[in-house]
Amino acid sequence: MSTDVTAKSPAPAPPGKSGSEGGGGGLLQLMLDGLRRNMRQYGMLIALGLIVIFFEVWTGGDLLLPRNVSNLVLQNSYILILAIGMMLVIIAGHIDLSVGSLTAFVGAFAAVLMVNHHVPWPVAVVLCLLMGAVAGSVQGLLIAYAGIPSFIVTLAGMLLFRGLTEILLQGQTLGPFPNGLQKIGNGFLPAVGPNTNYHNITLLLGLVMIAAVVWQEVRDRRRQQEFSLDVPPTKLFLLKLAAIIAAILWLTLLLASYDGAPIVLIILGVLVAGYGYVMRNAVFGRHIYAIGGNLPAAKLSGVKDKRVTFQVFLNMGVLAALAGLVVTSRLNAASPKAGDGFELEAIASSFIGGASMSGGVGTVLGAIIGGLVLGVLNNGMNLLSVGTDWQQVIKGLALLAAVGFDVWNKRKSGS
Repeated sequence: MSTDVTAKSPAPAPPGKSGSEGGGGGLLQLMLDGLRRNMRQYGMLIALGLIVIFFEVWTGGDLLLPRNVSNLVLQNSYILILAIGMMLVIIAGHIDLSVGSLTAFVGAFAAVLMVNHHVPWPVAVVLCLLMGAVAGSVQGLLIAYAGIPSFIVTLAGMLLFRGLTEILLQGQTLGPFPNGLQKIGNGFLPAVGPNTNYHNITLLLGLVMIAAVVWQEVRDRRRQQEFSLDVPPTKLFLLKLAAIIAAILWLTLLLASYDGAPIVLIILGVLVAGYGYVMRNAVFGRHIYAIGGNLPAAKLSGVKDKRVTFQVFLNMGVLAALAGLVVTSRLNAASPKAGDGFELEAIASSFIGGASMSGGVGTVLGAIIGGLVLGVLNNGMNLLSVGTDWQQVIKGLALLAAVGFDVWNKRKSGS
């Protein structure tokens, strides 16, 4: 009497699991594979870490002193704000050359309101943001509905806003500003609570940020698993989570050991969280990716591309106005030469942070990483007394390397 034996194939591993997770060599291979698949996402983050380590060693530990880290945030805050808006513009397949001049114009407008006409600074802030919205709306209308290329419209805007800045200020520097406005660009969160040798509010904010990041990462992983999408192995995911927590905790302790978190850092944190959520989860964010990635397909899918393009430039105008208020409050004066080169810094930050020349690719966090790469390069070279001529050469090479890496990565993916 015989018994039929049917061979059973092993059940497929659940999403996120792998049979090679058990060994150390398997984990290393998984890490390398994950890094290779997400080279665009992690490449510049690794580069930022290497640049920080390089300058920390070369400057004898001066780069990561608490005071210098605070200055690094304050000095680059307006570029990071512009980079967020510029990333959205580039993802949508456009460019904006006017943001530097618009930043200067809004700063001059704020100075005229508060210094010459004694408008209360909160009212002046609202009016300046509205002015930025109007400027962005006009450019958005010309690009989206009149069909004029964004390069031409924003190039004209760059010249227009720079000229209006000269007219408003009459070629002179105008200031100072009320203390309330100055705190936006130079102030820190107040110190409260018992004396712990650390800034208590900054410590609390750091813990809240860690909890929020962990919740977001776990939530995103579960959603990907629900839709049967490929997710990193559990050990690799936990390693990534531990690295993020360590980085946030280290930065929190560093800032808390000085004067605490700068107010502008809180503004940046809100912008990154808000725009990151919009680009990941909101319909508007998906439409931006759609029109930048494949405009004809987006139109056939019902995406109102003209309205989305208009809203992207409206948003860019508001963020340029906010950057103008930040840089003006930091300098405590409005200058006709303010904002020179800001548009190039914002564009470079976006491309270094992973944006694609053809549109449809990029993240808000990538724009921040790109801006920090440029900021650390500037700060480190200043600490080493590198001349401005060589600084320009090095930053140009960094931008060229980032774009070259993007082209190489796309060709490799295509092959």
